[in-house]
Amino acid sequence: MNACADLVSTAERLARTSASSRRFFVDLGAEAGGVRRGPLWFWDAARGGRNRIRGRGFRPHVDDGTDGQARHFAGILAVAARIGVRATRWFAIHVLGDAEDSADGRLTDHALDLVRLARSGAVTRATVGDWIRRTICEPVH
Repeated sequence: MNACADLVSTAERLARTSASSRRFFVDLGAEAGGVRRGPLWFWDAARGGRNRIRGRGFRPHVDDGTDGQARHFAGILAVAARIGVRATRWFAIHVLGDAEDSADGRLTDHALDLVRLARSGAVTRATVGDWIRRTICEPVH
């Protein structure tokens, strides 16, 4: 199963109906990362979310050899939408244990870059799927 392609499809579908970038990232975190929308989101995030999209398909520099990279990426997006990029980076390192120079650390950095780009307007909800595909998905031949 190509989880990265499924992540892109989910992002593209949600982009068509989300009212804001914050809501979009929260919804993507819920659907792909298992980080609930409601008040218990922090509990889910601290446990690392749940694999709602299992599989591979990620570029080698962000592939840790598990079927949980879609969960990780979407969960980080949802947390960053709620508490900000800096606090999420701290959370990823100190709570989740993502070493900076690991596949998970690099995936976290890409998620945080995407949130920054969306907030600045450089990436719109309509182009998030393409950004994900170009940045973290293994090219399909």
